[in-house]
Amino acid sequence: MKDPYSVLGVSKSASDAELKKTYRTLAKKLHPDINSGDEEVAERFKEVSAAYGLLRDKELRGRYDRGEINPDGSEKGFAGGGGGGFHPHAGGAGRFGDGFDPEEIFASIFGGRRQQQPRRQKGPDVNYLLKVDFLDAIKGGKKTLTLENNKTLNVTIPENVKEGQKIRLKGQGAQGINGGPAGDAIIEISVKPHGFFRREGNDIHLDLPITLEEAVLGEKVNIPTTTGKVAMTIPKGSSSGRVLRLKGKGATDPKTKARGDQYVKLQIMLPPEPDEALEKAIKKWAKDKKQDVRTHMA
Repeated sequence: MKDPYSVLGVSKSASDAELKKTYRTLAKKLHPDINSGDEEVAERFKEVSAAYGLLRDKELRGRYDRGEINPDGSEKGFAGGGGGGFHPHAGGAGRFGDGFDPEEIFASIFGGRRQQQPRRQKGPDVNYLLKVDFLDAIKGGKKTLTLENNKTLNVTIPENVKEGQKIRLKGQGAQGINGGPAGDAIIEISVKPHGFFRREGNDIHLDLPITLEEAVLGEKVNIPTTTGKVAMTIPKGSSSGRVLRLKGKGATDPKTKARGDQYVKLQIMLPPEPDEALEKAIKKWAKDKKQDVRTHMA
């Protein structure tokens, strides 16, 4: 940020006539009427107008030159002037605070305020949060979102949508300004947790309870997947924590269309109550089968 003299490109000894001539040249070049839609030029116009507004006032110019006020016109020590920089929107006690209007400066030089044609502007985007079930997030589908004004939005959920993913609905946001197009609706997806499925990337994970009999003797069982149940064989002698893979039973990658896998982690479940017959069988088995499963921890 620069001081007013630097903004106008004049020396500190510039006369009133030089200041006025310089401002006229810059204002004609930078005025929003001939630079419609260029926000950077509009800010430059405000900056130039504020600089001239301070320097054309003999009292303010003198106080600024003596270091009594900041470049935005605020008293030294107020927040509006921070660091000696020039800012047309600064707050504080200066005369170029929130109420500053560069068009007033322009009108005082050119003899009349220009009437700007209202510009068509796109309406603001509006953000919404949409909660979807786990399986809907995997397989995709359609949801209806009801807004506070009872308006409804029909949202197509893409296949394999993820937590935090955003869907843009063009023209479904706030109304446009001065006849401009409506903004967009931005739908952020929140995926509800599932009772037993978890997702990691395109893979699905499942903890599967099995009986002691199934673990020892092996068994073919029906396993839930996101597309329905499939048969899977539990190998004989399976321990808790063993992970089996169901190839191609995960989520579909939206780009490559390749499917992930489903990983099934076995969890042996003992009977909920002590079983005397089971205890006798285990004791008989253990009598002749000494097994140390913690040798690696010695």
